[in-house]
Amino acid sequence: MEVGQMQRQWVDYTKSLFLEGFLDGQFLQLQQLQDESNPDFVVEVVYLFFEDSEKLLNDLTRALDQPSVDFKKVDAHVHQFKGSSSSIGASRVRNACIAFRNFCEEQNIEGCLGCLQQVKQEYYLVKNKLETLFRLEQQIVAAGGSIPMTELSF
Repeated sequence: MEVGQMQRQWVDYTKSLFLEGFLDGQFLQLQQLQDESNPDFVVEVVYLFFEDSEKLLNDLTRALDQPSVDFKKVDAHVHQFKGSSSSIGASRVRNACIAFRNFCEEQNIEGCLGCLQQVKQEYYLVKNKLETLFRLEQQIVAAGGSIPMTELSF
């Protein structure tokens, strides 16, 4: 596939991530912080998010698996997850965390367990989508091209 075709594919794929609500304007802000002096900035930040998220999901699973659930602890983990997903623009994960926190306040174990599944699903979806985006970027660069600037006008 030639570079121009890959770049168009990248633009279309990126637009779809915004249209489907996986990403929001915060992701664009991250992209604008990347430059020649730090060409891997977005990938590095997002992979830190992935590492933190895996740990938080494990912590949440363990916390909700206790005979006596500490809802304050669960809420603290969800709050942290909400913040980190907001910081990279993973809006569907953030929104799932908002619903999750409401169930924590109500100390509703069933609601929390349902939200944990929802948060996991949204997280793994956005992780998969971002990994695909980064692979596309690697292919464009390997072919001698550059990543187009994201201009969302749709």
